[in-house]
Amino acid sequence: MHTFTEKALTVIREIPPGKIMTYGQVAAMAGSPRAARQVTRILHSMSSKYNLPWHRIVNIHGQIAVMDEESRFSQRKLLLDEGVEVDQNDRIDLTRFRYDPKEEEKNKID
Repeated sequence: MHTFTEKALTVIREIPPGKIMTYGQVAAMAGSPRAARQVTRILHSMSSKYNLPWHRIVNIHGQIAVMDEESRFSQRKLLLDEGVEVDQNDRIDLTRFRYDPKEEEKNKID
């Protein structure tokens, strides 16, 4: 059995360019819906080591939640470079850009 961290790393790696997921969504997909803060810790401590697309993770409101100004700017730029629209309040339309692996799989079958 994989640990939560291993599962979360897999979920994060599978987010395609131009799509985003929320911290809670990653936690739920990794098997622990209440572990959104753990996803934050994983991103903070492992993004560089595992070359994770950390910039594709936002809060439940679709907003960039990074407090550090430089990292916030970097996340915004990386998302814009992938075609994700970010408004002046650092919000992203979840209905347009949220990645849902289950929905993607269903669309492949249809």
